[in-house]
Amino acid sequence: MNQLNFKFLFFVFFSLFFSCNRQAEKSEDVHHDTDTVNKDLTPIKITAQNVFVSLPDRKLIFKLIEENKIEYNPDLLNNPVLVSKYTLDVFKAANFGIYGSDLSIANSFGQTQESLLFLKCVNKLATQLGVSSAFNQQLFDRIQNNESNRDTTLQIISNAFAKVEELLKTSNRAAASAIILSGCWIEGLYVSCKITENPNTESIIKAIFNHKESLENIIIMLQKVNLDEKSLFILNDLKAIDNEFELVKKNKITEKQGIKNITSMITKLRQSIINSGH
Repeated sequence: MNQLNFKFLFFVFFSLFFSCNRQAEKSEDVHHDTDTVNKDLTPIKITAQNVFVSLPDRKLIFKLIEENKIEYNPDLLNNPVLVSKYTLDVFKAANFGIYGSDLSIANSFGQTQESLLFLKCVNKLATQLGVSSAFNQQLFDRIQNNESNRDTTLQIISNAFAKVEELLKTSNRAAASAIILSGCWIEGLYVSCKITENPNTESIIKAIFNHKESLENIIIMLQKVNLDEKSLFILNDLKAIDNEFELVKKNKITEKQGIKNITSMITKLRQSIINSGH
């Protein structure tokens, strides 16, 4: 797998959240979540484009799938059965992001039945997070009516997640939005790191280290929303992972050692998110 193919895999995890409205998100006023953060309601500026600055066109995604025979691997994704165990808001939001990434991946690979399973997971968590209007029966019907057109279905899903972000913003729930974004990023890094366990993946390792800036912006977003104690483990673990990126950047450890450490750390963090919930 060359670096271009890897970048496709990495970016497809995030295109779900930003492809539909990346031009509109130049700069946004976001307020603190009244349930999960401190009472300081000073508005902050968060630019989603600072996190993911270059997303490929969906037509390019589908072309890469077909031309490079990239295989769909469901074993790397979160088990839909686990969705019922997430009872705390932080785990609902983080796994909302993780399942959202998984939904995007399954849809991009034309996995209709798998997509519907992940869509049900996202719908369940959306209802519990109070944003169910973004994932109603009409959305399910539209997806099923367009299941043969991956570009259309991905756009429908993207619009639904854009609506989720808007609902969270208008209800002053910036923390929930930032945690959802973190879950999306964590899933992308986890899958990317697991790919590097295969032989001849040096170019993939190098590509991973090019995403230090996006990690730094995730950390900034989480810091600005003042997470509560139950959510701080996400921020703290991402900071620790960023320290590994920094060690590689300063040539204090090799990329090989760095990716080994990061793989272990992101796997542990992801496990904490998908295997906990209450």
